[in-house]
This record gives sequence, C-alpha cells and structure tokens, in this order.
Amino acid sequence: MNVRSPILVRHHRVVVIGSGIAGLTAALRVGDCAVVTKTSLGEGSSRWAQGGVAAAIAPNDAAAAHGADTLVAGRGLSDPVAVEAATTGGPAMIAWLRNLGADFDTDADGNLLLGREAGHSVHRIVHANGDATGAEIMRALRSAVLARADIALYEDTVAVDLVRRDDRVCGVLVLDIDRRPVVIGAECVVLATGGMGRLYAATTNPPEATGDGLAMALRAGAVIRDPELVQFHPTALDTDLDPRPLLTEALRGAGAHLLDSNGYRYMTDVHPDAELAPRDVVARANWRVLRSGPALLDLRHIADLAERFPTAVASARRAGLDPAREPLPITPAQHYHMGGVRTDGDGRTSLGGLYACGEVASTGLHGANRLASNSLLEGLVFGARVAAAIARDANTARSEGQVVMPRGALEVRDDDPAEMDALRRVMWDVAGLVRDEAGLRAGLATVASMAPALGRSLIGRNMIVVASAVLSGALEREESRGSHYRVDHPVIDPGEPRSTMLRWEPVDDVLTLDPSPMIARGHAV
Repeated sequence: MNVRSPILVRHHRVVVIGSGIAGLTAALRVGDCAVVTKTSLGEGSSRWAQGGVAAAIAPNDAAAAHGADTLVAGRGLSDPVAVEAATTGGPAMIAWLRNLGADFDTDADGNLLLGREAGHSVHRIVHANGDATGAEIMRALRSAVLARADIALYEDTVAVDLVRRDDRVCGVLVLDIDRRPVVIGAECVVLATGGMGRLYAATTNPPEATGDGLAMALRAGAVIRDPELVQFHPTALDTDLDPRPLLTEALRGAGAHLLDSNGYRYMTDVHPDAELAPRDVVARANWRVLRSGPALLDLRHIADLAERFPTAVASARRAGLDPAREPLPITPAQHYHMGGVRTDGDGRTSLGGLYACGEVASTGLHGANRLASNSLLEGLVFGARVAAAIARDANTARSEGQVVMPRGALEVRDDDPAEMDALRRVMWDVAGLVRDEAGLRAGLATVASMAPALGRSLIGRNMIVVASAVLSGALEREESRGSHYRVDHPVIDPGEPRSTMLRWEPVDDVLTLDPSPMIARGHAV
C-alpha cells in the first residue's frame, strides 16, 4: 500500500530517541545530533533512580570483582564481554559526570562515599543527595545538553515508528508538539526510550515508560532478546499511588529489615545474605508473605534517616506514615526490563542504521536478574560506546529504494486510559512475579482480543506489542531463572543457558515523499 500524507521532513546526522541517562550521554558524546523526547528534556525513569551508580572505585575493589557479582546475579545469561565493558568503564564515566558538574556524596576529604546494595560483595555504589542520584545526574546531563549548540531538541514529540529504506533505518515518524506527523530523516537512529513498566498495574516507573522503543523495533523487524525477563523491585511502598513510590535498595544496604505481621525477620530463613539477597529472591519472599498478611520494611534503627534518605522519607510522609516510628508496608512492583532490543557490545542492533542503549537495549549485561545500581552504569557506559561506534561506522543515508514504515502508523487515535488499565491488570495477574503455562496462554488470548481496539491508539499499540512479546517469551522459557519464575517449571534448566530471541516480519506501507528529501540537510518541507 502506498501512503501519501502532508508530512514535514527534516534531517539530522544522528537522531537520539529518549532523554534519559543513556540518550543524553550518547547525544553529548556523539554531537551534531537531535534528541527526540515525548516529555520535556530530562524527564523519565532516570531521574527517579534513588539508588546510585555501581563502580569499582574503592581501594579494596576491582572491576573483576564487580564483574563477578554481576555474573552471579545474571544467572548464566549475562554476556561476559558486556559485563567486562561495563565494569571496567564505570570509573571513567563517574569521572566524566563529575567533570560535567554532577555533585556526588563525599566525605570531609572529598572522597566519594560508597554504599552497598543487594548482590554486591563490597561497598561500591556512588550516590548523590543520599537517595536522589538519578535526579542529580540528570540535572548535570540536562545542563550540559542545553549548553550545546550542536544538539537540536524536539521536546513533547512522540516517536511513532521507525522509517526504513533498503532494510536500513533512515529516520523516525513522530508527532510534533502540534501533533503534526513529521518524518525526521537521519543517517542513523539511537533508541534510548527506556523501559516498559506501565505495562504492569504495579510499577515504580513513570507514566511515559510504555515500551515505545521496543515496540517500534519489533514492528521494524529488529531482533529482540529475552523479553520475558522483567525485574520486580522488592520494596515499593504499598499504597494506592500510581506509580508506587520506590523504597530504595540502599535502605536495606543501610540495615533496614523486612518483617512479617508478627514482627519476624523472615529473610534470615530465606538466604544467607538476608535482606541483601538478589532482588528476585527478596521480591518473591515478599510476595509469599503478602499472601497471608502485610510485609513491612523497618527503618526505625537507621541513624540520620531523614538526612540520608530524604526521598524515601518524603514518600512515606506523603502517605501519612512516619518511618522513624513505624515499619512501612511494602509490595513488590515492576521496576526494570532486562530484555530488550538485542545489541552487540557497541549498541548496534540487527538493523542497519539502528543503535540502542539503556533499558530499551539488551546488551547482555544484566542477564536474568539485574544487579542493583547497574542500570545507571549501563546507560552511561553503553551510551558512550554507541557514540563511539557511530563515529567509527560508515552511516550513509541512501537515496535509492522505497521509504517504508509499519502499516497503520499514520492512523493512530488517542489512547483510552480504561483500555490501558485493563491490559496492565492482565499483565500483573499472569506475567508478574509468578507465572505458569495456563495463565500465560490465557493472557495471550486476552491480549489478542484487546488488540483490535487498543492496537489502534498511539501508545496502546506499543503496549499491546510489548505485552505479546513478554507473554510469548515467558511461555517459551520453560524454567525458572532469575526474575522469571514458573511454578510449573520451578527449577533452572540444567542445560546450557539460552536466550529467547524474537523477530516479527514487518508489515509495511510505502511512504511517498515527493520530492524525497531524506538525504538533504536542513528543514525541508
């Protein structure tokens, strides 16, 4: 089908979709580019990160030790090459952030204060303002981007679909701030769109985390790896708020205890590291306790609680709770997606001209269970590696061949919140912390029945695609590994660890651009 539309066409050398830590790092390092973000610059999940950045900086630490902890958490699915790249690159990226003006917590002598979180063998977590690390990093990155004349900004601009020519990504269709369809041509595109937490009824992710980049990549024919591997944070504040307020891992690193309704510290029976066990272990233990009563996080014995963890204390007080006097009710909640668009060690995807970094990517770092505070690390290191790869690669826009994009991209309608909430409840019920074949098959059938309506809306079509991918991957993985737990396959497969790979054949429309300005610079109309 040929599609003609009054589309404005613009061109940039590189287009970065997403303005979190990975996207802004890539933009700053590559230069001469555009950043497209569906909110304002610097919004999204990165600034919500309370934990910190894991980096082997301490005298008693080493990248190899950090790598060993990462591999243990990954349950056999982490790529050792990606792990080495991240753990060796961390200290330099911390130094880069400090040069940009990021103000991390230090002692009286100016040395970085390092915390410890679940799964780490030593203190190696760099923090800012106690539990506001993401906000401080994003402040520094945003300021640096705004100071750069060679970085164009498209704020309040929604990426709809990737545009391709000769099986190579050559741009992106967006709805601009006035909701006009605009094709932004590019020699290459970087997906840095973050996660998909809004797919779940209980999540710590902000409203914009709807899996857009993953869905766009799937519709364009890119290979997706391990979509079923979804991490649930053990300790979100159990309130009616959406998203659920996060109670950072660092609280348990500082000595917070998990208690049942009788005041019993149950994690000592579950794992030798008790509250500092890997996240999947703690999350499922909390889920089991919640079946018979409340699960509680006790912070009362932590010294200088309000000064050390102002974000967590403020969240509790907004809910009418006083963490200095009473344990806080907690629940697991979706927090992070280890699966994503498959990349090599430099962020290249299976499609020419398309790179990915940050949570939308599957670099091989996290494996089946992300180690605490390795997400900001990944965004920094692989954002920089993507920029370096783009500088090395021969990314040349081509004028021959048809310009195509996924069918229906120009026909989307406004989203229906009730439809989206119904999908979120389905995913929480059947693809949450505990899964089985019957539930997953029922979930796939329900999602398919919702697709004709929800699949026509702007964001709903992305959520339907990603939900189908998560459910399909979870059904295919007949074992329990890391964050993926199947009650009908409760043990890890003793064979060689394997990744789930998905690729969907694109169904395209031919986009008629006359005259074709895809290789012209400037703002052609």
